[in-house]
Amino acid sequence: MPLSKVKIAPGFDKQSTPSEAEGRFVDGDNVRFRYGEPEKIGGWSALVDKKLVGAARAQHAWATTNGKRYAVIGTDKVLIAYYGGAFYDITPLDTDRFNNSANITTTNGSATVTITTSSANNLAVGDIVTFVNAGSFTGANTDYGTADFDNILFEVQSVPTLTTFTITMPAAESKSGVTNDGSLDVRPYVTVGPLTQTAGYGWGTYLWGGRTVAQTTTTMNNGGTLASGTTAQVILTDATNFPNSGTIRIGSEDITYASKSSNTLQTLGRGANGTSPANHTDGSTVTDISEYIGWGDASTSSTVTIDPANWSLDNFGNILIATVHNGETFTWDASDTNALNTRATIGSGMPTKSVMTIVSDRDRHLFHLGTETTIATATTQNKMFIRFSDQESTSDYEPTSTNTAGTFQLDDGTQIVGAIKGKDYILVLTDTAAYEMQFVGPPFTFSIRKVGSNNGLLGQHAGIFANGAVFWMGKTGGFYVYDGTVKSLPCLVEDFVFTTNGNNPGINFDSGQLVYAGINELYSEINWFYPTANSTVVDRVVTYNYAEGVWTTGTLDRTTWVGSSAFERPYATDFNSSDTPTFPVVNGVSNGATIYYEHEVGVNQQNGDGTTTAIPAFIKSGEFDLNGRQGVPGDGEFLLSVRRFMPDFKRISGNAQVTIFLNAFPQGSTAASSPLGPFTVSSTTTKVDTRARARLAAVQIESSSIDESWRYGTFRFDVRVDGRR
Repeated sequence: MPLSKVKIAPGFDKQSTPSEAEGRFVDGDNVRFRYGEPEKIGGWSALVDKKLVGAARAQHAWATTNGKRYAVIGTDKVLIAYYGGAFYDITPLDTDRFNNSANITTTNGSATVTITTSSANNLAVGDIVTFVNAGSFTGANTDYGTADFDNILFEVQSVPTLTTFTITMPAAESKSGVTNDGSLDVRPYVTVGPLTQTAGYGWGTYLWGGRTVAQTTTTMNNGGTLASGTTAQVILTDATNFPNSGTIRIGSEDITYASKSSNTLQTLGRGANGTSPANHTDGSTVTDISEYIGWGDASTSSTVTIDPANWSLDNFGNILIATVHNGETFTWDASDTNALNTRATIGSGMPTKSVMTIVSDRDRHLFHLGTETTIATATTQNKMFIRFSDQESTSDYEPTSTNTAGTFQLDDGTQIVGAIKGKDYILVLTDTAAYEMQFVGPPFTFSIRKVGSNNGLLGQHAGIFANGAVFWMGKTGGFYVYDGTVKSLPCLVEDFVFTTNGNNPGINFDSGQLVYAGINELYSEINWFYPTANSTVVDRVVTYNYAEGVWTTGTLDRTTWVGSSAFERPYATDFNSSDTPTFPVVNGVSNGATIYYEHEVGVNQQNGDGTTTAIPAFIKSGEFDLNGRQGVPGDGEFLLSVRRFMPDFKRISGNAQVTIFLNAFPQGSTAASSPLGPFTVSSTTTKVDTRARARLAAVQIESSSIDESWRYGTFRFDVRVDGRR
């Protein structure tokens, strides 16, 4: 009987049943489509043989005016510059937590060192600290000297008291040990935030005993003891992040307050939540428990979300603009002659608490989104408020008649989630709406108009500009595109991505801030990397090929991605929670490391240690009907005998495995049926003889060894009528 050819359309169709998806592909991993044909994706190679501390949350690449190309990576722990094949630590120091004239306590046989500070250290376990001006140690009793502390990084292991914390040295103390010895100045790194995102409802929102996860703490600075009967006021060291009214905890007592004036909490209600009034001394820890939920009580009515660590990174010419999510903004001048040995520093004149920042390139204004209504007053942060600088300035934000600084207040939504640069506009996305912001010149400088509702952004980095339009992943599911009009983007893998069903875990909406969109201009692709319902880290990708209008899915798990605008190929980061980081060197560092890869390099994974790992890839078609071909009557009426097939690869390196899945009825399962194969196919394979009987068939092509790569064309097979049952 003549051979029958099966042509399968490009793209995945996961919305249909296997037999309904006839003529389409239904599953695959590490594959893409080019000119309508499926192929294994390109490989990737580690750019540096070191692993970064923490999980990368943002990445930005650009070329300076002198032609130097930089990439900057912000993790939940550090800020790192990449230049010339090497990493450089440019993490800013937290000047608000500097602590001078601390000293050390050591114990014979132990590598643990206790640092005692002269005032409250405000540190937490996991913070990174370094030291300067170390000295005056009693050398007869301790191994440790100036060189063991100055400019050496440590991870905080514990915080036993308000004025003590512990670190781990590379080697244990061999001498008798010292108590409160020597002197050194503590220099903490800026705290970026937690590794994962926590939903603000249910029992998981709060810690054992009713403590809030997102607690704000300070110390009492009352000028003396707060007596148990005092109800007028209590003075704190820093009440900046405490609400205007609420509840605090000092020791074992909960205290309500009706108002706040600077650092003074007024009109106190003693012994709240069933606690007993007590005397409290200066230096006691004061914790904001205004969002307190008692142990065993579910906060099902709460809409609070504990956001993960995040950065927004952009450049104002040669100057990096780096903003901690809901935090401060820092700058780093890449054109400085000693830039790679210089840390980022706090931005002069800038707001001190913003959701994010973004630069309007064509007119050179710096935008702070979700920022302060009163500059430098963090308590005035309004997450729907926008402030932009004077033209050509990063420090002048007060609007006057002689500058172009200004503000906007958005009204649709509860917070600005992200913003994406378009061709000549910035698209600002809240949790419910889309706004187009465009430079119009004097006297208004910028115009802003709402262009869409009910199409909010899922996460800060879940949108990207590509092919003349902005694409983004929606807050409640689905994909959107803005090309002058907001449209819903048709997607044949939508249920697979957004719905948890059976064995398929859909997206983890509660970790939406981890979603990262990246463009691969080399293949006209947009990737959205996202965590599934069973994960709090990125573990899957959905890809849209905007040139061919098709979708694929896979398990590529990159936490950040930049396209090939600054470098020749895409650069991406991969986080592994069990890896030990090696850059920067941090004594006592916890596991969790990021590898930096260059993509579209060869067909394998080239590791930083020089070894090579295979990249497995496969693609599977929907079931196609063997009847109705080459004169065979009916539409599924007859069982057919499959005698042989002829593979047709556009190109193939090494081997590929071809498996044919057979099915007698549409309601049957090709996965459960006895497959034919796998058959090993190479560039010299002309045909494969088979013996099989079915009404429906599906084809799978896969490879799993080093140096294997392929692009698949068509499938030809020989079928004959073989009865009705």
